[in-house]
Amino acid sequence: MECDGDLLSELLAPLRLHGVFQSRWSARAPWGVAGESEHCAILHYVQEGECTVELPEAAGPIRLRAGDLAVFPHGSAHRLADRPGRPTVPLSGLLPGRRPGTVRTVEIDGPGPATTMLCGGLHYDGAATAPLYRALPAVFVLDRPMLERQPLLADTLRGLTCEWADGEPGAGLVALRAFELTFVLALRAVLSELTFGEPVLRALRHPAISRALLAVHSRFAEPWTLESLAAEAGLSRSAFAATFRELVGEPPMRHLTGRRMQEAARLLTETTLAQNRVSERVGYRSGVGFHLAFRTWCGQTPGEYRRSRRSPGPSTGEQLRASRRTP
Repeated sequence: MECDGDLLSELLAPLRLHGVFQSRWSARAPWGVAGESEHCAILHYVQEGECTVELPEAAGPIRLRAGDLAVFPHGSAHRLADRPGRPTVPLSGLLPGRRPGTVRTVEIDGPGPATTMLCGGLHYDGAATAPLYRALPAVFVLDRPMLERQPLLADTLRGLTCEWADGEPGAGLVALRAFELTFVLALRAVLSELTFGEPVLRALRHPAISRALLAVHSRFAEPWTLESLAAEAGLSRSAFAATFRELVGEPPMRHLTGRRMQEAARLLTETTLAQNRVSERVGYRSGVGFHLAFRTWCGQTPGEYRRSRRSPGPSTGEQLRASRRTP
């Protein structure tokens, strides 16, 4: 569906990826590692061997074989091991710090079969994530046959497994862009190929709901009402409200508010626009209404939020210099 691609752009554009931590693993059974929740998207690409993934909320373990890619959009806590139920050690003990721009190698010795993996943590501003992005599932897996049907994605992954010279000029920027491309292509493949039970992913492919979502995410400043969004979707008011809530997980107007507040947060952080101009940019005609909505959304007034976000982060030059250091 044509609008799916547009929706994917709207879904990912606000993320503003700013760094990647990458690691290569060679682990011989028996082994098990437990990682806590992280503020980044995580990718695990199995090059050789196999392993299992276990999440606290999942019904059962997920088996990853050579050529499979697992994507964790929210950096959800999970366990990796050579088999389910294996005792684990904390990831923080094997890889302390994990700062964006750094590269590590992990080797775990054992008498059993070996598993080789490439892992990446793509760091982004959590406050900038679109409401629809936050509704993505904790993990999705692209198996080897599916990856082979996506030649650009498969070639990018193969390139990443070969590009392991940390001291090369521009290595940090190359890695960031390559992992970013992998992430986008993986999401596109999921939308185009997988038959999923996850409601939010079905929403992205639903002919009517996807039209409304595209309108909300790209034209959020317009004076939308439930009736006008239903008309955009081509559904009756009641059918639209019920279907949207079932697939997206919240009412249409609440989702619209979330998208407007996400954009307002970006403008407050990245620009010097006066608050009344920010209010207008995100579809509010009343400054008071915007003030109350923003405070409800994030627990701070727009002014408090802007002041709290003024602390300078690392510059691009600092990130690239860090990418050349392997602690």
